[in-house]
Amino acid sequence: MLERLQKYMAECGVASRRKCEEIILSGRVKVNGTIIKELGYKIDREKDKILIDDKLIKLEERKLYIALNKPVGYLSTVKDERGRSTILDLVKVNERIYPIGRLDYDTSGLILLTNDGEVYNKVIHPRQVVEKTYIAELNGIPLEEEIKRFCTGIDIGGYITAPAKFKILKQGSKICEAEIVIHEGKNRQIRKMCSAINHPVIKLKRISIGAIKIGNLKLGTWRYLTKKEVDYLKNL
Repeated sequence: MLERLQKYMAECGVASRRKCEEIILSGRVKVNGTIIKELGYKIDREKDKILIDDKLIKLEERKLYIALNKPVGYLSTVKDERGRSTILDLVKVNERIYPIGRLDYDTSGLILLTNDGEVYNKVIHPRQVVEKTYIAELNGIPLEEEIKRFCTGIDIGGYITAPAKFKILKQGSKICEAEIVIHEGKNRQIRKMCSAINHPVIKLKRISIGAIKIGNLKLGTWRYLTKKEVDYLKNL
């Protein structure tokens, strides 16, 4: 049975399907010795030999689904050209895995990793509404009208955010702790949203992605997802 080249690459754990398309267009992929640059190209996984940068790829025998409690100071990438620490310095497995989405360098908390391209695409697809919950320490105490602006959609620089949730958990004289729920994943989105209502983030931690919660997972450690959690991701 024939299938699209980028789909097979994603299933092999190379990267997301979109990133695999970029790799194909860059001329890094060979099928049976021939460079392929067509996104519509189809392969037979049983017969064809697919190489990326002249290295043979194949389906991983074992699919991995991992939850990591990322500390501040780690990049949510597979590797960094400047030699900075990445989440793969914390998660040591034999299989090639990659993060599902991102978590900012200066944000801690839950991030998922996998080598299952189909699950990756399910989670990050723009049409998919997966709520992500954060605990934020903020400068000042937002007023009711500021919280309303935050929750109904706010301009963060040429982009109006989707409806969000905001609940103050604790407050002091000059700072507060809030629970924030969004389902988008724009770069530094929550920080930009909080700055837009004049209450910049001091600390930020993600505690859940959909039904998957960080629970008591210690900072800098990871665990395999349960069958129930994996089934949840596959059924999104």
